[in-house]
Amino acid sequence: MTLSLEGKTALVTGAGAGLGRAEALALSKAGAAVVVNDYDATAAQAVVDEITGAGGRATAAPGDVSSWSTAEQLVDLAVSTYGQLDVLVNNAGVLRDRTIFNISEDEWDTVIGVHLKGHAGTSRFATAHWRDRAKATGQPVYGRVINTSSEAFLFGSGGQPNYAAAKAGIVALTMATAKSCARYGVRANAICPRARTAMTAAVFGEAPDGLDPLSVDHVAPLVAYLASPAADAISGQVFVAYGPMVALATAPNLEKRFDASGATWTPDELDRALGAHFSDRDPELTFSADVFLKL
Repeated sequence: MTLSLEGKTALVTGAGAGLGRAEALALSKAGAAVVVNDYDATAAQAVVDEITGAGGRATAAPGDVSSWSTAEQLVDLAVSTYGQLDVLVNNAGVLRDRTIFNISEDEWDTVIGVHLKGHAGTSRFATAHWRDRAKATGQPVYGRVINTSSEAFLFGSGGQPNYAAAKAGIVALTMATAKSCARYGVRANAICPRARTAMTAAVFGEAPDGLDPLSVDHVAPLVAYLASPAADAISGQVFVAYGPMVALATAPNLEKRFDASGATWTPDELDRALGAHFSDRDPELTFSADVFLKL
């Protein structure tokens, strides 16, 4: 199958800078027309100008993706401008870092709203568009969703409970989208990019001289590939990407099953079963997937 996105239309959220900008440029280079969304209208237009200046097609679509009315407008704009939507890249995000015992309701709602609700809104209207097209023709259509999760959901992030929760939710949303929309031709995957952007500047600091292993330019090709016809067999997957590396994550595994001796558990029996299991088990072995820290 081809890697070309010629004749396809892509919507990228949070594409005014950083990873979203790199993704929009990569999709345009592959041949797609790109709807460039960003909260900052000036930044969105600058990326559009960059794409059109290189001979591509792009339209600016400023707006806050935490609003479902904005999400619907973004999908409608792609369809009205270019005839249909084929690729959705959810990238927009913000940070409000606090520990769980210090976080405010607004800091929680803002991050969950932009990340998780922002992914859900665009996905809701994009998949409805694809379902309607598939029903009208009686055939599967071309639909690609690439969602942006984070390793924060894999190993937990003590100072980012809102962010980690949102990114875990995005993976669950991706799995649900892949399962419910496969019959319509939709493929949905999530990426966990480790990249230096304005949002992660406090984490990764300044870029080194020369080739930056945390450059967003390392991640954008994976997004363009997952958006392409060549990736038709890939859906419901989670990838970690940075530098010259892409890692495929596996689903959580069952460690051990415990069964009550009777019809139900008693506290004493639970203590004998679970207590015995954990008494000599490494306390550092939690649900956290710390193995990704060693990549």
